[in-house]
Amino acid sequence: MPKSPSPVSLSQFLEKAEPLKVSINGQEMLAEVKSFSTGSFGWYLNGKTVVTIDGKPVSVQIGMNMTVVGSKEAER
Repeated sequence: MPKSPSPVSLSQFLEKAEPLKVSINGQEMLAEVKSFSTGSFGWYLNGKTVVTIDGKPVSVQIGMNMTVVGSKEAER
């Protein structure tokens, strides 16, 4: 199966992409624009929040990558 090409280059992405609002359990966070060490690019979010389980608050750590499909092979 052929890979899907990225519709934008790395330079276009870094110049034009903006942070994304992400809502986790009702808490809004910002995923920042990032060029990953693998050569791919997208957004990255790292943070903490609290979720309730059986009436008890539980602290959770969040780590999320959102990678543009085909970005590893995209034009630099």
